[in-house]
Amino acid sequence: MEELKLELPPIDYGAMLPMLILFAAACLGVVLEVVLPRRVRNTVQLVVALLAVVASLTAVVMARGTHIKTIGNAVAVDGPTLFLQGAILVLGAVSLLLIGERSVEQGGAFVSQAAITVGSKKDVQQAAGQPGATEVYPLTIFALGGMLLFVAANDLLTMFVALEVFSLPLYLLCALARRRRLLSQEAALKYFLLGSYASAFFLFGVAFIYGFAGAVQLDKIHLAVADPQRSQVLLYAGFGLVSIGLLFKAALAPFHVWTPDVYQGAPTPITAFMAACTKVAAFGALLRILYVAFEGVRWDFQPVLGTIAVLTMFTGAVLAVTQTDLKRLLAYSSIANAGYLLVGVLALNEEGLSSTMFYLVAYGFSVLAAFAIISLVRDADGEATHLSRWAGIGRKSPLLAGVFTFILLAFAGIPLTSGFTSKFAVFGAAVEGGQTWLVIFGVITSMLLAFPYLRVVVLMWLSEPGESTPAVSIPGFLTSTALALGVIVTVALGVVPAPLIDLTRDAAQFVR
Repeated sequence: MEELKLELPPIDYGAMLPMLILFAAACLGVVLEVVLPRRVRNTVQLVVALLAVVASLTAVVMARGTHIKTIGNAVAVDGPTLFLQGAILVLGAVSLLLIGERSVEQGGAFVSQAAITVGSKKDVQQAAGQPGATEVYPLTIFALGGMLLFVAANDLLTMFVALEVFSLPLYLLCALARRRRLLSQEAALKYFLLGSYASAFFLFGVAFIYGFAGAVQLDKIHLAVADPQRSQVLLYAGFGLVSIGLLFKAALAPFHVWTPDVYQGAPTPITAFMAACTKVAAFGALLRILYVAFEGVRWDFQPVLGTIAVLTMFTGAVLAVTQTDLKRLLAYSSIANAGYLLVGVLALNEEGLSSTMFYLVAYGFSVLAAFAIISLVRDADGEATHLSRWAGIGRKSPLLAGVFTFILLAFAGIPLTSGFTSKFAVFGAAVEGGQTWLVIFGVITSMLLAFPYLRVVVLMWLSEPGESTPAVSIPGFLTSTALALGVIVTVALGVVPAPLIDLTRDAAQFVR
């Protein structure tokens, strides 16, 4: 009887090294949760997580200039892959600084150590010596590893696996705000259920695409799209279902409904992590699918996705006006920004790819700074996110209010901030790509979205502090570092954006 031989595809371990480092560190973190004593667990886990991210980022930098496919063409390492992986890792490192500050459980809640300074003496005694929710570190590293694979996936099955690898930890991370247990777990359950449906749509879409192309590799799908003899019904059904899964992760309307509840219910550092890193991963995968696999039917999907972009921008801008909770306001702001990003994606040219990657980095640092500030305004009951509680904050803490004002103006797209530069870049690419109608709607919604930002600014500076106005916690070293990085990058990308723009242009070439 002839022996059956199984030939494994060749693997370029150098190209896979950034992901392998993170997955190894996440597994190590799980082991450390078991073997380490509670008193040192948080510090060791934070150090291991940060070292893993730095090592992975180093591997990404060393791989610059690489344009290869590996593991049977399942993974592509090229300019966009390396740039997006680097962005995810840098933003993930800043997110870990915010997460690391929340190192003490007060009464079973995942809250910041700074919160103890505004708590009662009894609260401080309860918190002393209690362990933090240190399982957050391996979960975060697993999510980061899945995101790196997601933006590098060159076939739809690998992309689906990566989607699940980074989604499942996020479902758990959203439920860690135990002080607000009901709100947090409700948000996590909603995110899990809707995410499961989106993943199912994605998987059904993969089946249709396989029926259409006879393959799941993106380059083979590209060749099949050019063949007019193949079933167009399978093509458009598959493309539509796959798009639903990606549009859900990117928080694009009408698949955005999970975003406000999850942003409000999740612990603030986790919200910051999702707002920055998940958006990079989602749009990275969307860019690869549209630019590599389905570019041949661009004239068919551009009007549909353009309509989704307009709906997303208006939904985010209009509903942000009605919000009375800051985290929900930033959630709708995130939805509107997803619409602006989609405008850049739909340019379907090199400038569109470059400007979208620039926007992802610029927005990521700004939103991390915004949530870092929100985590500092709190009282003994926790974070004060209702707008009424922020009245007069500018008189109590002018420095914090000044920094938050600058971040809000960056979100509004005021010149000399990264928000203006990034919007100008994506709108310019869209005009060049023949999508001027999207730019018109983008400008209109940008003006609408400025109102809720300015309302917060007026409330902070022109209102009298009331009895309910909370104290502002003194930030710890980790939060201060994360906040400083966010503000510095927001300023730098508004004043001297050329280095990052040049970097994105150099990286704007997919391997086919």
